[in-house]
Amino acid sequence: MKLGLLLGYSGAKLSLPMDTVKKAEALGFDSVWTAEAYGSDAVTPAAWILAQTSKIKVGTAIMQMPARTPAMCAMTAMSLDQLSGGRFIVGLGASGPQVVEGWHGVPYGKPVTRTREYIQIMKKIFEREGPVEFDGGMYQMPYKGTGATGLGKPLKSILHGDPSIPIYTASITPAGVSASAEVADGVFPVWMSPEKYSVLEPSITKGLEKSGRNKADFDVAPFVGVIMDDDIDGCRYFIKDFLALYIGGMGAKGKNFYTDYATRMGYGDAAEQVQDLYLAGKKDEARNAIPDALVDEIALVGPEARIRERAADWKAASKRGEVNSMLLNCAQPEAMEVMADCFL
Repeated sequence: MKLGLLLGYSGAKLSLPMDTVKKAEALGFDSVWTAEAYGSDAVTPAAWILAQTSKIKVGTAIMQMPARTPAMCAMTAMSLDQLSGGRFIVGLGASGPQVVEGWHGVPYGKPVTRTREYIQIMKKIFEREGPVEFDGGMYQMPYKGTGATGLGKPLKSILHGDPSIPIYTASITPAGVSASAEVADGVFPVWMSPEKYSVLEPSITKGLEKSGRNKADFDVAPFVGVIMDDDIDGCRYFIKDFLALYIGGMGAKGKNFYTDYATRMGYGDAAEQVQDLYLAGKKDEARNAIPDALVDEIALVGPEARIRERAADWKAASKRGEVNSMLLNCAQPEAMEVMADCFL
């Protein structure tokens, strides 16, 4: 099992916990991951971390695809890959309509189509087999649409990219997971039960079959909350707060991917209740409606002995080839040490 460390995005002030990053590197963590919403970006912190480390890989979880052209993203990836000696990982996501249209001022479009085309273009640029031409539903290279001068010409990257630069996508919808397994190297489920790979398996299998690959060629790398304390309910509180926000508030009634995902995991009644409460403004009640069982499935919380015991489910999933990496949302150095001891 490979371990990664999630850093998230900034609040009002941007700073990076470099002591924590260097501890993760010393413990043998494989990667550390930056993020962006509508404040700090994901690339600048990634570059900052790569410049101050020597072994650990640095990825973006995630770069918002609508905010960058595929060519710009490929340029960034090739640059950081070469400057870091091959330690950069591309992590992409569609973001959501509120951010894409409200902040970036561009159409949200079709996220699955965008993902597929975006990665296809990036790989063409990395491979550098010739000037890049692409005629898709979301992207055209050269551009020939409204406002085009007609002077665009196919170009080949000046910089020689590495076709093996890994590309991951964030997805939980069946179509999104399938597209990831078809064109990417890995997927980030925002949460996952190590005992319910069956929720993702049909989509992963479908995508891998299209690409002619097998399960060993594709990294399933879920985000996993880790909070170590003797107060189990207190630990669960923070995970429930996160789940209530996503299941309850990240979308409208009948249009929330996270509510649907929780339903496919077997928590449909609870998910509907959480969403109804959250959308009614009853956020505390929504949080309290998150089942303890869901938290315990997707996160590692409680005293050290309990975390070590529950880590067995994740180890078993790794042995089955169903989870290859765990990207930890973990702010406690002592908990990081426990996780390293359990898995590395």
